[in-house]
Amino acid sequence: MKNENQGKLIFLKNENEFKPFVPAEKVMPEFTFTSVLLGCLLAVVFGAANAYLGLRVGITVAASIPAAVISMGVLRGIMKKDSILENNMVQTIGSAGESVAAGAIFTLPALFMWMNEWGYDVGPSQIGIFLIALSGGVLGVLFMIPLRRALIVRDHGVLPYPEGTACSEVLLAGEEGGSKASTVFAGMGIGALYKLFADGLNIFPSRVYFESTVRYKGAAVGVDVMPALLGVGYICGPKVSSYIFSGGILSWLIIMPLISLFGGDTVIFPASMSIADMSATNIWENYIRYIGAAAIATAGIITLLKLAPLLLRTFARAIKGYFGYGEQQSGLRTDDDLPMRYCVVGIIVTIMVVWISPAVPVTLVGSLIIVVFGFFSAAVSSRLVGLIGSSNNPISGIGLVTLLFSALLLKVFGDTGPSGMVGAIEISSVICIIVAIAGDTSQDLKTGYILGATPRKQQIGELIGVLVSALTIGSVLYLLNAAWGGFGKVDLPAPQAMLMKMLVEGVMNGNLPWSLIFAGIGITIVVALLGIPVLPFAVGLYLPIYLSMPIMIGGLVRLWLERRRLRQEETRKTAIDNGILYTSGMIAGEGLLGVLLAICAIIPMTVDGAASTFAAFLDISDRFTLGSIGSLCFFALLILALLRSTAWKKDKIVK
Repeated sequence: MKNENQGKLIFLKNENEFKPFVPAEKVMPEFTFTSVLLGCLLAVVFGAANAYLGLRVGITVAASIPAAVISMGVLRGIMKKDSILENNMVQTIGSAGESVAAGAIFTLPALFMWMNEWGYDVGPSQIGIFLIALSGGVLGVLFMIPLRRALIVRDHGVLPYPEGTACSEVLLAGEEGGSKASTVFAGMGIGALYKLFADGLNIFPSRVYFESTVRYKGAAVGVDVMPALLGVGYICGPKVSSYIFSGGILSWLIIMPLISLFGGDTVIFPASMSIADMSATNIWENYIRYIGAAAIATAGIITLLKLAPLLLRTFARAIKGYFGYGEQQSGLRTDDDLPMRYCVVGIIVTIMVVWISPAVPVTLVGSLIIVVFGFFSAAVSSRLVGLIGSSNNPISGIGLVTLLFSALLLKVFGDTGPSGMVGAIEISSVICIIVAIAGDTSQDLKTGYILGATPRKQQIGELIGVLVSALTIGSVLYLLNAAWGGFGKVDLPAPQAMLMKMLVEGVMNGNLPWSLIFAGIGITIVVALLGIPVLPFAVGLYLPIYLSMPIMIGGLVRLWLERRRLRQEETRKTAIDNGILYTSGMIAGEGLLGVLLAICAIIPMTVDGAASTFAAFLDISDRFTLGSIGSLCFFALLILALLRSTAWKKDKIVK
């Protein structure tokens, strides 16, 4: 507490002395048609890309910095417009798409899994998904607005808000905007072209996979040779990547062979076939998913327990901030928030829509849960990301606790069966989106505070980004579900959503395979006692090893860059930063092409056979394919392209 109080004194002093880059008395173009349009486009782009990535590996990447550099490349480089506040508005709106997607994919795919199991007539409607995403996003923004002065202004010297500060530094380095934007666009082009060759034209397989069937039966190794996974590993870094990969080694090279060795001809629940007849993929689907899901749940709870003191202090400060809101309004442009009465009315209307709308079957009890848990979650998230960053925001952990509490409460009130299951998932969906958007809004307002943006305009921009993202996320989910044979499969495992689904079913029906659940819990506790970060390890334990392998390779590329011997440390930093921008572009490029391929996969082609003839012409794999060797060669070229944009890039260093 002593250090915190000392920091507070420094910070109160800084509040009076701090001068933003754009003075309050200066008016610049900010909330313009161009910035709103470009921001909305980026919200759709990064929302779709992150939805695809998160459903594939359970991880999303921040979109603020890539959106900022793209904005600078377009507004400054192409349109010759010179307004740093316009660029900031673009990234504010654009980053909302990534946040809505991050909150949605942790829960909503569970509804699609039930839709595939129960029949399409009970699946989530487009309007229902839109209202869930919109409600969570709006509440996340409105809950955060009254906290801005307490967390962003008064605590300016105490809460660093890492992503918000980093984004402001990128925008302030505007003279580098063209070069940085070209790096992002180059990554997008490579990612999209590579995805087209692999999964569009089928020139080479996107997965190299080998399964042992004799001496080490049950084990398997492989690698998905795709740019998004390589990019995730690079952005996460070598440590996080190694934790993910170690979880994959434990499940695919140790646990699965042991199950195969001791199982023999026995049929063990929840499988309906003997273990001797199972492939490695069958063992993963029937057993490892439960162990991994329990590990993820335990990791989320452990993370929350570790943060419990901080969460309580954060909530107490948030309450004080709400009661102190509006007492120190200066009347300056840089201190102009949306009025508190608008926030209160917006919160009430949003909750009423959730409760009354037939498209969102949430009861009065569910609406009250959303209000209480939503406010607490937003308050905690807003300050938590100020300390540890949005990447470490425990969205799934908070969503998990909300889910368990909601399921138990709904069951107590007699709302069981499919309606209770769907209600618990939808409550948790709204909370997860609230947490994600509240954290994103905090980071964006921090960026705006440093630059001298108008808070009211940023808050409106955030709401616009939420609206656009909510309108599109349902279509993206429907496309991906239809094109890849449903969520929860090997191509789109959707780890967090599968966890939510299994837990709700277990609470409502009481049929969880507890031996597997306890095994996952025990493994996670041991890992935590060893001092290993449990959440990335648990994700790796759940994921197929061919997804964690390329993530590890990306982390090794980052490790090599970090340990290179260079004369100038700034050269190393520039190379690493270029790699982050380039790999962010690769992720976006593959994600967008993945969505486009999903559209092509479900559109019927029956016009005089012309379309089918065209499709046959494109399917080069009918006549020519490079095979696994070709896949590995293309993946090596992809790694070389990443090195070309980082270690071998000849950009001048701006001091």
